[in-house]
Amino acid sequence: MENTLRQKARELLEKGEVKVVIGYGWNKRKTHTTPVFITKPQDVEKLIFNPLCVNNLSLYLTRKFPDIKALGKPAIVAKGCDIKTIAVLISESQLKREDVVILGMSCNGVVYKQELWKGELKPEIMPTKCHNCDVRNPHIADIIIGEKVNFTPPDTPAGMVFDKIRELDKKSNSERWDFWIEHFNRCIKCYACRQVCPLCYCERCIAEKNMPQWIETSAHPRGNLAWNLKRAMDLTGRCTFCGECERACPVNIPLNLVNQKLALVVKDAFGHKAGYDEKVHPPMIVFNMEDTEDFIK
Repeated sequence: MENTLRQKARELLEKGEVKVVIGYGWNKRKTHTTPVFITKPQDVEKLIFNPLCVNNLSLYLTRKFPDIKALGKPAIVAKGCDIKTIAVLISESQLKREDVVILGMSCNGVVYKQELWKGELKPEIMPTKCHNCDVRNPHIADIIIGEKVNFTPPDTPAGMVFDKIRELDKKSNSERWDFWIEHFNRCIKCYACRQVCPLCYCERCIAEKNMPQWIETSAHPRGNLAWNLKRAMDLTGRCTFCGECERACPVNIPLNLVNQKLALVVKDAFGHKAGYDEKVHPPMIVFNMEDTEDFIK
């Protein structure tokens, strides 16, 4: 796969079809992968792809630092789960489909640590998003790299995140409240979840507005609750379960739980799953006369 990836990236750069290839490369010690930005054909040898390629690189399609748009038209190395995020960005008019070349990578799953990856991927070492992934074969791409993956996700979402959601759903309102307050109280307001999320692209976040001040900036229970709930609501119907927010959180708040709970609610209420069609808008930003109103109480 890596040889094919490098070949395609070189061709795109040499022909001038793109000006930069956003992909994965090794860190200095070759213990982790890191985003790389290839602008010269001779540098494509830096590109790699393996189960350690976890980062959702679509983040760089909207970030001003580094300013990818200033470099010119990009090509992006993207797993199926990352492509879902690109589809949402296109549907929200943050990106035009013709303005990016998607190098879709067939994927058997990822791991977060190299010591867990020893040439063979086992379900117990993969994140929950991989257990339920139905886009291991890229569903939107200009070039597909890799052999077709034969994998069928379970009919019922499985894995730690969904097991915990079902467990929480059985608890009383007060028990659920206590659960989340305990976790949100650890928040230090570093905003790592926001910075790593490709769908948090507002030029000025509501957490930074003070006329009026909607969210208190101090890391205390009231401000923490307001921040985490506001961000979860902003992602409702948009989150593609890339898992980057929870992976980046330094105090291990289970952000995937609240994001995926809301995703399940949206699926039940509107039949919508984010990231599968770039022409379909998230249901929370459109009005449809045929929508059911069962959820209104």
